[in-house]
Amino acid sequence: FVWTSAFPQASGERRLPQSFFSPAHLLLSVSATTRLFTLVLVVQPQRVLLGMKKRGFGVGLWNGFGGKVQPGETVEQAARRELEEESGLTVDTLQKMGCITFEFVGNTELMEVHIFRADSFHGNPTESDEMRPQWFELDKVPFKSMWPDDIYWFPLLLQKKMFLGYFKFQGQDTILDYSLNEVEKL
Repeated sequence: FVWTSAFPQASGERRLPQSFFSPAHLLLSVSATTRLFTLVLVVQPQRVLLGMKKRGFGVGLWNGFGGKVQPGETVEQAARRELEEESGLTVDTLQKMGCITFEFVGNTELMEVHIFRADSFHGNPTESDEMRPQWFELDKVPFKSMWPDDIYWFPLLLQKKMFLGYFKFQGQDTILDYSLNEVEKL
């Protein structure tokens, strides 16, 4: 399929690869270990809640709310817990929108990130030790201060389209390879 974004930073037409897995991903996935992570984006009409990462992995970047899945937790339980810990918000419903596998050169551990969307919530966004929440109008999403992959899948999430993806990074700011496919179900 062809994805065209309305976001100014993603100008032009982008043709996405036909297959989800790249050859490099298939080779690495045999020998690498995978850790499960979650990411929650709270979306309201014409705006999205992001958090400025204050410490740890991704410090200094705007992102959704999430983290590691703990032993004994489901992915959805972890997503709810992380959202509350990092933003003070609780949700009745989470809609799973995507799953992206991340590979970082030099690290044999893959990150499998399960991405959720919440359209309603309880509470007021509150700063935590890890994140400083802020609402952004949809036409002012700060992609230049976010992970570089976000500009590819974020529009799909906003359009309520489900997706599977793979991104290979050199460091935290260079995408070496990727694939991203819209799917019917997860």
